Amino acid sequence: MPEHEVKPWQRRASPLTRQALLCLILLMAYASLYPFEFQQAAVGPFDYLFAPPPRWMTTFDVVTNVLGYIPLGVLTVWALHPAWRGTRAVLAAFVLGTLLSCGMEALQTYLPTRVASNVDLATNALGALIGGAMAVPLTSPLLDRGWLRHLRFAWFERHASLLLVLLALWPWAQAYPQQFLFGDGDLVRQIWLWQDPDITDLVLDWVPKLGELQDYLSALDAVASHALWETVVTASGTILAGLLATLAMRRTAPRVPLLCAMFVSAFAIKAIAAAWQFSPAQAFDWVTAGAIYGLVIGSLVLIVAGRGPRFLRGAVALAALVVLLVFVNLLPANPYYEAALQSWRQGQYVHFNVLARWLAWTWPYLVLIYLLAMFDPSHRGPARRGGKPN
Repeated sequence: MPEHEVKPWQRRASPLTRQALLCLILLMAYASLYPFEFQQAAVGPFDYLFAPPPRWMTTFDVVTNVLGYIPLGVLTVWALHPAWRGTRAVLAAFVLGTLLSCGMEALQTYLPTRVASNVDLATNALGALIGGAMAVPLTSPLLDRGWLRHLRFAWFERHASLLLVLLALWPWAQAYPQQFLFGDGDLVRQIWLWQDPDITDLVLDWVPKLGELQDYLSALDAVASHALWETVVTASGTILAGLLATLAMRRTAPRVPLLCAMFVSAFAIKAIAAAWQFSPAQAFDWVTAGAIYGLVIGSLVLIVAGRGPRFLRGAVALAALVVLLVFVNLLPANPYYEAALQSWRQGQYVHFNVLARWLAWTWPYLVLIYLLAMFDPSHRGPARRGGKPN
């Protein structure tokens, strides 16, 4: 439905996009200021505005700076709808992107690992402007009572907005290099490695079964091949993501094309990220025998379990999630994986990388909270309100 044909009563605000915009701003601030090691600087916070352009700026840096702020521009326009539309919303996106980037660059003056740059400011502001301009023609079809909104409610449950956000984040979580395909969620391992050895010993004294489980998995790792564990993890990740998506879909939705689109987008993002972070020749190094076996097994389970009732699909997804978290956190790190990280061009990718890393670490735990809430007797989903189960 064209913008001029939308009636005032058909225009709808979107609280979800406003919440997403706030979360994005916080994540961008985190990525821009990490690792938060502020020190005194010999120059003022805004001296970078009048400094000459840095000599080491590459095309890669310019492109990533522009791309990094496009989502900010998009979400700003959507968050302002319907109060502000068209040119005014695009200008607001540009101003917000400029102010946010200006503030982040000023604070980077006090970070020894970062360099404040007026070129970064210009490219970030350009990205926000491009994002705002891209969002305008999509705003009414997505947020107002247009055809895209019609498809959203025709294919997905009315109260599935939070789940759809989680599903939209899943392909991006695959951009961070993982030991196994779809092997997200090793946050517990990282926290364990960050702790002082005295603290870890104390935890093992309190929970001796944890040490026994680690020893058991280490023993299994010594007698089984890496491909076997990759098969288990990849199959678990495939089952989890696929069944999670079906929980949001109605029975009349084209499930197979939608699931294929979700997995293809995850593969594409992973391949592009691998090419950028390592080299184009390594774009598909993650396509291993274990990953292929895991995808085949996971797809077969997905086909069978996907036909079951919602409760069964949720239970199988939860079981796959538990298996995934146990293996990615307790299996010993593969030495080839650790060696591969040494060639990782993280410096060129640091802003995006911090976001991708935390997304890969935390996404399964967000899903765990969602699934546990789904099984909570006090949870009032569509089926408990007397509506038809999907």
